[in-house]
Amino acid sequence: MSDKKIRKVLIFSLAYYPRFGGAEIALKEITDRIPDIEFHVLTLNFGGEVREEKIGNVIVHRVGNGASYLSKILFIPRAAYAARALHVSLRFDAFWAMMSYMLFPIVFLRFVGLRVPYLLTLQEGDPWKHMFSRWFILPLRPFLSIGFRNASAVSAISTYLGQWATHMGFNGRVAVIPNGVDLNRFINLPHPPFVVADTVNLVTASRLVHKNAIDEVIRALVLLPKNIQFVIYGGGPDEMKLRKLSEELGVSDRVLFKGHSSHAELARAFSTAHIFIRPSRSEGMGNSFIEAMAVGLPVIATQEGGIADFLFDEKRNLGKPSTGWAVDVDSPEHIALAVKDIISNPGKVARVRANALALVREKYDWNLIARDMKTLFRHLFENR
Repeated sequence: MSDKKIRKVLIFSLAYYPRFGGAEIALKEITDRIPDIEFHVLTLNFGGEVREEKIGNVIVHRVGNGASYLSKILFIPRAAYAARALHVSLRFDAFWAMMSYMLFPIVFLRFVGLRVPYLLTLQEGDPWKHMFSRWFILPLRPFLSIGFRNASAVSAISTYLGQWATHMGFNGRVAVIPNGVDLNRFINLPHPPFVVADTVNLVTASRLVHKNAIDEVIRALVLLPKNIQFVIYGGGPDEMKLRKLSEELGVSDRVLFKGHSSHAELARAFSTAHIFIRPSRSEGMGNSFIEAMAVGLPVIATQEGGIADFLFDEKRNLGKPSTGWAVDVDSPEHIALAVKDIISNPGKVARVRANALALVREKYDWNLIARDMKTLFRHLFENR
């Protein structure tokens, strides 16, 4: 029988399974691949969910009740109180804040004397100004700065987000560890050929919010042949606005709102599509881009934020193997040109797809990412 101590880590995350986005997917994919650490997560109970359960390699503790703005604010003191109680019995070796908002309960705990080494992971998709310069955030910036300055380690899913830590006062080296893709689920397969007489499917997986610029794709449809349709997987507050826009532009019959889909459903949908597109106005990284590349879809995107780490364009990134088609922000004209270029250049598409797939396998396999995160935790434990 081994006497080796089982390390325990408490994660702070506003949401977790069954609700998920890029950050929640990352938590599950990483923790499932590090079985020799005991992970717990404190997360918000959005209503009617089990208070405590084990999902994969994580013991989930839900606090609060409801998805209102007030519930999300109250999550901070509730999570701090719950963490303090859990720590008495479990004696955590480290905390892990998933995104900068989750620094608040850790800073609160520091003020009451509970100081545990902690890792901050930056996964934000919104721009700097939205995250740190809104009027109601400005009074709280000093508390966030305390959280950044006292972090034992910081990881970021992109070079762009890594710079935030320095701006907020972190003096150490930021580990850039991206999100990844499950290569057993998102598999490179042959896609339907581009045939002029048949339907061409542009596909996106996205929250329907302003930053993801779904409206610009709808506007681009006006400039494209009528056999091209736009299939949208995901939901969000802008759905009615986007439906109205498609009606006003006379393309509502070419815009298909599919709603939320599971990861398995999304993988199947990608395999039947022709082009992946998300011309984001801001992006921390964007898991869906990498997943689309893994299944062999040509990708159209801006190079905002973290997208610039992996989407290289033949005209904008000379000397790098092209992995996609880059467009300007808020430019339906550029989107239309990129779509037409993909449809009319099958040889070029094959080369770009091959480059993108090679990049994904080299840098974005969840197994590699979990290995790097495990190394980061080992250093955290050793330097307590």
